[in-house]
Amino acid sequence: MPLAISAEGVTKTRGATRALDGFDLEVPTGTVHGLLGPNGAGKTTAVRILTTLLGPDGGRAEVAGFDVLRDAARVRTRIGLLGQYAALDEVLGGRQNLEMFGRLYRLGARAARARADELLARFALTDVAERAVTTYSGGMRRRLDLAASLIQAPEVLFLDEPTTGLDPRGRTEVWEAVRELVAGGTTVLLTTQYLEEADRLADTISVVDHGRVIARGTPTELKSRLGGDRIDVVVREPLDLSAAATILAGVGNGNPEVRADERRVGIAITDRVSALTATVRALHDAGIEAEDIALRRPTLDEVFLTITGVRRDERPVEHAHGSRRAGRPDTGDAKEAAA
Repeated sequence: MPLAISAEGVTKTRGATRALDGFDLEVPTGTVHGLLGPNGAGKTTAVRILTTLLGPDGGRAEVAGFDVLRDAARVRTRIGLLGQYAALDEVLGGRQNLEMFGRLYRLGARAARARADELLARFALTDVAERAVTTYSGGMRRRLDLAASLIQAPEVLFLDEPTTGLDPRGRTEVWEAVRELVAGGTTVLLTTQYLEEADRLADTISVVDHGRVIARGTPTELKSRLGGDRIDVVVREPLDLSAAATILAGVGNGNPEVRADERRVGIAITDRVSALTATVRALHDAGIEAEDIALRRPTLDEVFLTITGVRRDERPVEHAHGSRRAGRPDTGDAKEAAA
């Protein structure tokens, strides 16, 4: 498949920090690619370079077939960017916001109005189009923000932590909107701290740490690095945890993972049926009462911790500065264009 995004050996130093250190990326056209990594790993810096808001110190990067340095203006006309924070005028209504962005992107009044109506219908916002954005729910605001990033019908859409701060219903609404976009042929690069989000949306994932990609693959391929299926046992009595761990060590692969605060012990297994049968029998014979026994696939949280060696909340937050949208040839930000 042709590549919508490619980067090779990209470097970027910000002050004393090496934000990107040989960053590589390939995203086929018409797919969703997730960027995962600890806070401060370089995800937002990579997005800012790929959207021409920040110049790299070294390496090369192309988006929609154009170099982000030599052909920055052409790149901007082919991309949309939804940043971590909404960039809407909350006093205006939804329709007014979209028409305003349409005019900033140099659409005529009639064309801006028509595009606003189309996007309001697409994101199920027509009924609230005249209401001030300040009255919108979190999910509605984010859908309107996403609609604004599509004014120019971009080939490539960058979503930088698009559901931060949303409740489960709001996240689901945004996920559904993203799926519809991809079904229509849009390529999406997604950075997120919600590993469930990457698991549900991304076709492929790159794990970023210390400014470079340290693992890549489909969600299933990354999970398989932890040994396939797992078995979890929750014991009723905390004092039985050690004995339960010994039992699981005999039916699984590697060392059991013990979570004392949850009274839970788990381990990777090879044969689901035989491991479950052996575990139930051994617990019964040892007189250990289990509140729950479950077979499951590894989670991306476990993959994340295993690959990076840190928990997601152990790094300082990497802040996104500046733009949340691109599209106009001579700027990476619609609001800057209006100034």
